[in-house]
Amino acid sequence: MDIEKAAIRDLVASLDLARKVRLLTGCALFALHAEPEIGLASLKLSDGPTGVRGAELRGGTIACVLPNATLLAQHWDTALAHEVGEVLADEAAAQQVHVVLGPTINLHRTPLGGRLFEAYSEDPLLTGALAAAYVRGLQGKGIAATPKHYVANESETERRTASSELDEKTLREVYLLPFEIVVEDASPWAIMAAYNKVNGIPATEHTELIEGVLKGEWGFDGLIMSDWFATRSTAESANGGLDLVMPGPGGPWEDRLVAAVEAGEVAESAIDDHLGRLLLLASRTGALGEQRSWPSDLPAPDSEVRREQLRRFAAGGMTVLTNNGVLPLDSPNVALIGRHAVETVAQGGGSAGVRPPHVISIADGLTSLLGDRVSVVDGVEVRFRHASPGAGVLRDIRATTFGASGEVLASREMEIAELAAYGGWAQGAASIEVSGEVVLSEPTRLQVGFRGFGDWTLEVAGESHAMRLAWADGIVEEALLKPPFWTTEVLLSPGDRITARVREAAALVGLITRPVPRPPAEVIGAAVRAAREADVAVVVVGLTEEQETEGFDKTTLVLPGEQDALVAAVAAAAQRTVVVVNAATPVLMPWLAEVDAVLWAGLPGQEAGDAVAAALLGHVEPAGRLVTTFPRTDSDALTPVPTDGALPYDEGTAIGYRGASDPLFWFGHGLGYTTWEYGEASFVDGTVSVRITNTGSRPGREVVQVYLRPRDEPVRLAGWAVADVATGETVQVEVPCSARVRRVWADGWQPLRGGEVLIARGLGDVRVVLPADQE
Repeated sequence: MDIEKAAIRDLVASLDLARKVRLLTGCALFALHAEPEIGLASLKLSDGPTGVRGAELRGGTIACVLPNATLLAQHWDTALAHEVGEVLADEAAAQQVHVVLGPTINLHRTPLGGRLFEAYSEDPLLTGALAAAYVRGLQGKGIAATPKHYVANESETERRTASSELDEKTLREVYLLPFEIVVEDASPWAIMAAYNKVNGIPATEHTELIEGVLKGEWGFDGLIMSDWFATRSTAESANGGLDLVMPGPGGPWEDRLVAAVEAGEVAESAIDDHLGRLLLLASRTGALGEQRSWPSDLPAPDSEVRREQLRRFAAGGMTVLTNNGVLPLDSPNVALIGRHAVETVAQGGGSAGVRPPHVISIADGLTSLLGDRVSVVDGVEVRFRHASPGAGVLRDIRATTFGASGEVLASREMEIAELAAYGGWAQGAASIEVSGEVVLSEPTRLQVGFRGFGDWTLEVAGESHAMRLAWADGIVEEALLKPPFWTTEVLLSPGDRITARVREAAALVGLITRPVPRPPAEVIGAAVRAAREADVAVVVVGLTEEQETEGFDKTTLVLPGEQDALVAAVAAAAQRTVVVVNAATPVLMPWLAEVDAVLWAGLPGQEAGDAVAAALLGHVEPAGRLVTTFPRTDSDALTPVPTDGALPYDEGTAIGYRGASDPLFWFGHGLGYTTWEYGEASFVDGTVSVRITNTGSRPGREVVQVYLRPRDEPVRLAGWAVADVATGETVQVEVPCSARVRRVWADGWQPLRGGEVLIARGLGDVRVVLPADQE
């Protein structure tokens, strides 16, 4: 037995049952209990797929906001994924966080999924390889990774109760595969069990999948924690293999688990195994025995070293979807148009949200390089639930909490006029006040109000308003991610202050202060006039955290508001039109044939504008390749909505590109800024070898993709390789093909034989076809 594990076994044996069980539920929203007698410190956990948020749900520690997972995945580069893990390890260490709750390795089963921005791709092999590299980068610096959510957690609709219904072949070949890869290739120290059921059994108590597959077949020696508030049972989950219930205090374990052991419903040996895994996690992260030292000289989130990394992460993963030669821009006079140009979306919504040091808008990024050759025109409305304002709209923003007798409990200056009423410093307050002074140079009519459940009063410009926004159903996601709002129009003068107070607040509260929306026709008219006067119009459209969010799925792939009408009108008026899409997941493009180029920019993180500008001007090649198949219509996308609590995976293994026939853009698509010729190729001993030549006028990065198209089975990605090639240069590229996709599940793994090997620049651009059995 490993000495470390033998010592841990002795520590477990030194505790009585009650103290053992106490350690198996969190002590707070993002922390675990300490046990000084055995040298166990409190472990700190943080959400962190693309940024280490810390313990505060809103307004916490300033931290790096990386590009979202799909944008990072579009590099198809495991070395970059490893570097991302290292950055996040540094960010965690700076906050003294032991465990990062990521990466998210569920699949893009349908582009209507609300949380896809947090997950890598629709392909299990690509997802698993990138996740394994991320985990190695993170854990190489002593911070635990937590791949999530195990397993078949591809819908946000009814996510706490729905049952994913799928056969074993589909489960093994597709949805378990990313977890298998990351466990066997990177040995994560923790894994998170999902909210959903799998074939009727809650994931947190699924003995077959946790004890049988994960801990048994794959030999996983780490800790299995629940998603937050996911655990429904006591004995069933403890016997099913779950090791840690989150959050705490409270929940279904604690005293009830002690009673279950004493009643013989749960063996104490099961408790010992759970605790042993928790102590092993603590040992690996430096929280058991001699405590780790935390570095004090790490780069700040706004340091130049971090900004360079994040610009590179973002710009290099952006994808050129179409281009008739207008990109890269040759420094013309540009009309930059769109709400996303001036309020660029850096990240998605939900628990992964991070407080950044800044977000560079595309308007600021492009203007910083082109100066007065850029004219910026706001676009149509894209948000309909209203975000809370920050500096530039309000100043001297302050939040104050009060006790039941009206006494002040705490007061803080805020950057944004919102805060979490749950899971943060305001939790437990009888009432909360948020206020700010409007930033105006002259009297202006504004839309003001508040957002969040509770009993509200609003004082503004001598007016008083009262309104109760009732929390009828008690759904946490509704309170945190889609809070209700109320607004009115008020004439405000410079120096006026807006003050709102709420009692019985739930989850999230904030002010609303914004210009009165202009009619779409007026906005589009201004955009058309600007486009006519420019050499090129760059229209920035996209989604926001209203669509790309944890907790809710989309009902359509149509861009919100009148964005499609804006693009069409500008394209009809401009000499040349480039569309930049500030979104992580597919949207419909009815104007595609009318524009000259489309750059898919993702959710680019805090350096968004600088990264987009670098990509548009060719300072960095946007060499990304798509990781999701883009459908042509809403009806081409699978619904993520369960029926009577069941979500059948009727498509089986034909997920995404495997089942597509005529998509708008294929998985793997991306043009970059040069052209490629593929030459002689071979497939020997499971490896493809192919000669490629950069035939364009610029150096470029190619992603050589290899697919297996078996007989009687869907096509699937088998391997890929990234090559940086100078202009006119020819290189030999070797692409190992994974044995994990050259097999099928039929009462156990069986070899997959026959068919064809496709060497491609995406499934829409296959360059070489070889017989799969030529080796």
